Amino acid sequence: MIASLRGEQGIPQADLASFLVENVEGVLRRSEHVLVIVPDDTRTIPMAPIFDALCTHVGPRVSRLTFLVALGTHPPMTDTQLERHFGWDHPPRKNIAIEQHRWEDPGSLTAVGTLGDELLAEISGGLLSEPVPIRINRSALEADRVLIVNPVFPHEVVGFSGGHKYFFPGIAGREILDVSHWLGALITNPKVNGHKETPVRALIERAAAMVPTERVGLSLVMRGHSTVGAFAGDVYEAWSAAAELSAETNIVWEERPYRTVLSAAPPMYRELWTAGKCMYKLEPVVADGGKLIIYAPQLREISPAHGRWIEKIGYHTRDYFLGQWRQFRDVPRCVLAHSTHVKGIGTYREGRERPRIDVTLATALPEELCSRVNLRYLDPASVSPEDWSRRGDDDLLVVPDAGEMLHRLSDGTVPDIDRLASMA
Repeated sequence: MIASLRGEQGIPQADLASFLVENVEGVLRRSEHVLVIVPDDTRTIPMAPIFDALCTHVGPRVSRLTFLVALGTHPPMTDTQLERHFGWDHPPRKNIAIEQHRWEDPGSLTAVGTLGDELLAEISGGLLSEPVPIRINRSALEADRVLIVNPVFPHEVVGFSGGHKYFFPGIAGREILDVSHWLGALITNPKVNGHKETPVRALIERAAAMVPTERVGLSLVMRGHSTVGAFAGDVYEAWSAAAELSAETNIVWEERPYRTVLSAAPPMYRELWTAGKCMYKLEPVVADGGKLIIYAPQLREISPAHGRWIEKIGYHTRDYFLGQWRQFRDVPRCVLAHSTHVKGIGTYREGRERPRIDVTLATALPEELCSRVNLRYLDPASVSPEDWSRRGDDDLLVVPDAGEMLHRLSDGTVPDIDRLASMA
């Protein structure tokens, strides 16, 4: 059983806080160390009031209350960013702490098991077959109870974000991060994004079953900055109910594809690694041979963690890598996945790559770098989303604050590599 709270016009923060506390207090014991796993500030969620409610009402009842930011491979947040995200500038109580996941620090991880090669082959439909060591931040095993607080949006790798995705890859080791992202890339973004039950979700749930710690989930559905749904209880069940509502709330159905899409990134995307969502959520509605422009004048970096790899291999279609696998097999597969997700689907035949669409960056990244990583460049100073939206061009779609709302075609079709290959 799960508890739910909905508000078509947005749930007031006081009501959300009361709902959270009511559904957490009953399962806690005073001697417990509670670990709260939360997103970083590249996800829209009312983190400050949630943090305040837990500190005020749960903090005094438990021995320790630790907030762990599920970064995956995102760069650590600065002190200023943490203060803004959580709404505090000093620890509110001595038994409360905020920590950040360090995916590259082996000392912060512990093994919980291995997914066998046969199981992975079964889950992936034969796309992958290898043993996958499952490592997770040791805090998840050292705590007496885990609370996963997460928004649920359409997602390019897993279908819908949230739930146990905050274990894997949120606070995981590199192995399952690489395998899960590459599996999503092999299936392709258009066939995964916005689909609830996917092979990657199945992979995550099998890995999560290896973690013995008792846990509870709070899954939220956002419309812009308003919370329209909250679901608490069993992690999977809360996520599942939230994913159903997110499918109704966070998918925009377009009647036809567009030749040009201007996808304007919100300020929370500070690197192309996250701003790539402005591509992933709009790829399905760009016409064959069309253009998608990521407009993010604040963006000055590809990725602090993976930039050197991206600069080495560039952005390419999935089939470009598969067609030359010996050359790329030693590249981290999460990097390959990001590369092909940003470039989009396409074909690779007889040594020639044919992307389905052109992807252009209107960012602070220099033109030379864009060219070197195989993306087009547009001077961001030449772009005004407001002016473009007033053009009256029926073949132009301008999307402000892109990255969380998925746009799909109302007839249900998605870009398909097999169809492109038959047309080549």
